Amino acid sequence: MVALFNILPVIQILGFLLILLSFLMTLPVNMLMLGDTPDWLAFVKSASICFGVGLVCFFSAGRKRHALKQRQMFILTVSAWVFIPLFSSLPLLLSDLKLSVTDAFFESISGVTTTGSTVMSGLDNLPGDILLWRSIMQWMGGIGIIGMAVAILPFLRIGGMRLFATESSEWTEKAVPRTNRLARGLVFSYLALTFGCILTYWALGMDLFNAVNHALTTVSTGGYSTSDSSMGQFDQLSILFASSLFMMLGGIPFFLFVRLLNGQVQPLLRDQQIHFFLKFLLLIACLITIYRVVNEGTFPVDAFVHALFNVTSVVTTTGYASQDYALWGPFVVVLFFFLTFVGGCSGSTSGGMKIFRFQLSMLLLREQVLRLLHPNAVIARHYNGRIISDEIVASSVAFSFIFLATLAIVAAILAALGLDLVTSLTGAATALANVGPGLGDTIGPAGNFQTLPDAAKWVLMVAMLLGRLELLSVFVMFSPHFWRS
Repeated sequence: MVALFNILPVIQILGFLLILLSFLMTLPVNMLMLGDTPDWLAFVKSASICFGVGLVCFFSAGRKRHALKQRQMFILTVSAWVFIPLFSSLPLLLSDLKLSVTDAFFESISGVTTTGSTVMSGLDNLPGDILLWRSIMQWMGGIGIIGMAVAILPFLRIGGMRLFATESSEWTEKAVPRTNRLARGLVFSYLALTFGCILTYWALGMDLFNAVNHALTTVSTGGYSTSDSSMGQFDQLSILFASSLFMMLGGIPFFLFVRLLNGQVQPLLRDQQIHFFLKFLLLIACLITIYRVVNEGTFPVDAFVHALFNVTSVVTTTGYASQDYALWGPFVVVLFFFLTFVGGCSGSTSGGMKIFRFQLSMLLLREQVLRLLHPNAVIARHYNGRIISDEIVASSVAFSFIFLATLAIVAAILAALGLDLVTSLTGAATALANVGPGLGDTIGPAGNFQTLPDAAKWVLMVAMLLGRLELLSVFVMFSPHFWRS
């Protein structure tokens, strides 16, 4: 077994994260200035608990700073995404909402993983402090996702993420900043997009409270809203179009924003992943627009804006809805089911399988076709101007297999718990891909997860974590070899 002193660096960092979380818990009360904070005492108690536990964890590891090794990074990555949602659920659990432990943890784990599935209804009548805390959970989860995708997963060789190691953290001094400046650049980019989104929403007619809440959950591609009707509460095409643009920005690799801050425009303009991502969104939105105009006679501009918004929301795994797209026809429903798996770009706040894995699959398909025609040919795989190693291909294939296998297992378990086929299949897909709403009357864009049995909610919570952590970083910890000293 791993010796206790090897876990101390992990405990120390977890303590630091809990201390940060305790300060974030005071934001709903401070930002609303007791104007709409009937649960202020719940936030104070929760912040005190987090701060106390964080201090104990931080100082129990001693004052010495410990460098993390690869095995410890695996443990830290998984444990952080378990303990942060656990403590984040305290304000919900201690509030006057009377949520069960299951529902409170489901809401927080869905928030921190930016999945956006909810068990809460009557959002229009909830107090401001609870609504704001839900948004803050997603916002802090978003910055955590960026940090994990840029600084940790590439070096753990997870699911082909090694492909982006040189772009995110191994740049030369002449090209871009070193790691500490990279971290500051990522935080600055995230904050700049958030404030830009707030000002845009506010200028387009949202009140400041809604502008702040929706900006926090748009840039983080989380999808929590302040109303049961989600973004459908704002009957303005301009707001939906602006939201689509900011969701796209949230789905773009954030390390490219850092390069942009340092005057490097070309990497952003030439990135193959971004090109495919944007073209894909526009193509699918146009297909749905044509389908609705022909079959429903919908006004083209209205159809396009709603199609672009909902397609971008699902592909970037945000989970907003402007309308119940399940009513747009069977073609659209089937299309949205497959869109659930796509995801945004690597290094963004989005979930899903990620665009680059589909691009790698197409490169492999092309290679196999060429080998059939030219068996002795030497074919090099290139992506973004670099040769793709067999290691990256194998890792990506392994991820795709384990993703589909896990999807089948989760769907089967949900069906065994009494859920219907559509709810089981789309519930498993939306949890693993961290999208939010599924399909059907129960968990579709017009429903929520409140009526599901508690056992199904716990299964979905595990699936959310697995999807957010790219699956392999969790499964590797179940290997006996991992725990051998």
